[in-house]
Amino acid sequence: RSGLNGRGGAGFPTARKWRLCAEVRGEAHYVVCNADEGEPGTFKDRVLLAEFADEVIEGMTLCGRVLGAEKGFIYLRGEYAWLRAHLEWVLQRRRGDELLGPNILGNADWHFEIEIHIGAGAYICGEESALIESLEGKRGTPRNRPPYPVSKGYFGQPTVVNNVEPFFAAAHIGVRGGDWFAAEGNGMGSKLHSVSGDCERPGIYECPVDTTVAEIVDAAGGAGARAVQVAGAAGELLLEGEFDAPIDLRRRKTSGSFMVFGPDRDLFRATANFTRFFAHETCGFCAPCRTGTQLARSVVGRMAAGRAFGRDREAVDRLIDVTPVLSHCGLGAAALNPLRDLRDKCPQQYADLFSRDEG
Repeated sequence: RSGLNGRGGAGFPTARKWRLCAEVRGEAHYVVCNADEGEPGTFKDRVLLAEFADEVIEGMTLCGRVLGAEKGFIYLRGEYAWLRAHLEWVLQRRRGDELLGPNILGNADWHFEIEIHIGAGAYICGEESALIESLEGKRGTPRNRPPYPVSKGYFGQPTVVNNVEPFFAAAHIGVRGGDWFAAEGNGMGSKLHSVSGDCERPGIYECPVDTTVAEIVDAAGGAGARAVQVAGAAGELLLEGEFDAPIDLRRRKTSGSFMVFGPDRDLFRATANFTRFFAHETCGFCAPCRTGTQLARSVVGRMAAGRAFGRDREAVDRLIDVTPVLSHCGLGAAALNPLRDLRDKCPQQYADLFSRDEG
């Protein structure tokens, strides 16, 4: 009834995911909290874990009850290792209060334990199947899907992987009910957004899901913004004329990141930064992504130096078309998004970057 869905970008309905996993027979079921918040511009999960860890852990425990799972993991981003001591303290306190561990609240059939696993700083491990590979002690490479983790996840067993925010929301829904959550956001509740960049009041904002980009930018003091990068480097560039679009999770993916670009911000520089980021973070597993991101970085370097030719533009256009289609996972599918958006939404600026005479 709550309409809660994933808050990491894919937007898969949370209740459906839990139900599918619960219905699969296995030797054991597992709950995994994806706290590998590696998308540029996101920092909401860090705050939830630092200030509301009890609610996140309670949401995981409720999920464990639904699945019949006895083990859960918090996969913590390597850069957030400083949070581990705090989280271990919260886990230990909850064990003492019979809210975690064996015989939860005196129920002889309710056992659930949580272990913290620290990632190594790989962006690709934010993808759920690569995260599971890392949990198993292997290289963080995305798996072929199907099968999906709900049927074959951690060591081949049914596994639910959710981001921090759905577990946090689930704890409150458990207390207040699904109708309470669905009362906002066109039946999908509220969403946390990390807002940064050229604005007076950067920070975390909680808004109904159907809130428009313009309302969020105005709340953060981003008057005069020329563009907003939604959902991080892997997301979408929205120009000022597109700010009336609502953040409807069924139509526009968002990891909760809003990078505000003011009127003096050079959008090409942002595009170049994102392109270099993906070239650095590719896992190298598949040739289209491994090669495509490196070629894109090389061309972007020539564009920045004023040494890009017409043939470079042809190469970039080809990469934009081919790399997403042939890549193994979502990183390759999104790696050329920044260049695509610059080409499609700022065509004159894009064309000027290839103006050098080849003769």
